[in-house]
Amino acid sequence: MSEPEYLTVSALTKYLKRKFDLDPYLNRRVYLTGEISNFRLRPRHQYFSLKDEHAKISAIMFQSAFQKLKFRPEEGMKVLVCGRVSIYEPSGQYQIYIDQMEPNGIGALYQAFEQLKKKLQAEGVFDLPKRDIPQFPKRIAVITSPSGAVIRDIITTVQRRYPIVQLVLFPAQVQGVQAADSLVNCLKQVNQQGNFDTIIIGRGGGSIEDLWPFNEEKVARAIVASQIPVISSVGHETDTTIADYVADLRAPTPTAAAELATPVLDEVISGLQQLRLILYKATKSILDHKQQLLLNCQQSYLFQNPQTLYQEYLQQVDQLTNNLDNVVVNQLKDQAQELSLLKQNLVYQKPQLTFQDQQLADLGERLRIYYQNVILQNQQQVQHLMNTLDDLSPLKTLRRGYGVVKKQQQLVSSVRMVQPRDQIQIQVADGVIQAIVHEVKEEQNGGKEA
Repeated sequence: MSEPEYLTVSALTKYLKRKFDLDPYLNRRVYLTGEISNFRLRPRHQYFSLKDEHAKISAIMFQSAFQKLKFRPEEGMKVLVCGRVSIYEPSGQYQIYIDQMEPNGIGALYQAFEQLKKKLQAEGVFDLPKRDIPQFPKRIAVITSPSGAVIRDIITTVQRRYPIVQLVLFPAQVQGVQAADSLVNCLKQVNQQGNFDTIIIGRGGGSIEDLWPFNEEKVARAIVASQIPVISSVGHETDTTIADYVADLRAPTPTAAAELATPVLDEVISGLQQLRLILYKATKSILDHKQQLLLNCQQSYLFQNPQTLYQEYLQQVDQLTNNLDNVVVNQLKDQAQELSLLKQNLVYQKPQLTFQDQQLADLGERLRIYYQNVILQNQQQVQHLMNTLDDLSPLKTLRRGYGVVKKQQQLVSSVRMVQPRDQIQIQVADGVIQAIVHEVKEEQNGGKEA
């Protein structure tokens, strides 16, 4: 009996790998369903396991295939995968090399949509304050396909509602692999120019695959980063995308987006006319009230008889002057009587007070001079008050040669209030002059002279 031929582990593993690689069922397309296990997101290639109730298989998904996924695999997720089965020689472990993967029981795009929505919601992106859409825009940027019905609907609606606004189209791909980058670039271009009031971004209806660029995270981030308010109009009214959640305002259709971005010019003009009428009536009411107050003041008794303003003050001055004179006189009498009593006592006692008599005489003279000065100062103060009142008197102004011109008992403050052949009255210091206007001349500085 011949000796058995022993194989190395490497040779056996290589043999088995060759069997796997040449097997037409294992090396082409193997379709598996299972639950993801031991998954941890790695920078490049992904290594994990697929398992069911009774078995488990190692799986690898290279970076080129993983980047094509629309969703993010998670631990415990049930998936459908397609790939080839082979052996990894260094460990002798058989494994599946996955080319395609999608959730089992739910679409991959819908799964990706829900995952991104959950992620942005957890970051608070949906709760950021929404910016107000300008009520009267001057320039609106429209990011959409240049050949679709969206731009035509927006142009038609804007021309009908608010033709004075300027629409600027930023052509973008709205479907396909390059669409997301195209939308992001257009958003950046609009913000770099900066002279727009509103951005409308959107496209017409379609399947979830057609609308998918508006569910990309990069597009959502670009909308959030925009410094200009964004109106999202993607698909039909029943379609909702991530762009709709992060935009400042969502429009169900392109026509609705144009209506939300612009007012109706005819309604704006009508409103301005109503406000103008209200302002005119309010201003006229105020002017009428002020004119009535002015007329009442002109017809008041004090204005017609200005001397009554200071007559009462003149009477008060007279009373104060009399009171002051009486007080001074009474004080002098009291002092004189007291001095007389002192002299009598001195005479009665007959003291030898020659020096004191002389001193007393000096004091009496000084007292007399002091009270004379007091009376003089008070008289000067009274005279100053009377002169001040006299300076304020309108009659004194008239006595200096000025006159007050009236027409039909109304003061004439401007030559515009009289016309040639009008009868006027000129009040001077000692009477009234009746006159007729002969001519009215306009001064070069903008006024007029009669």
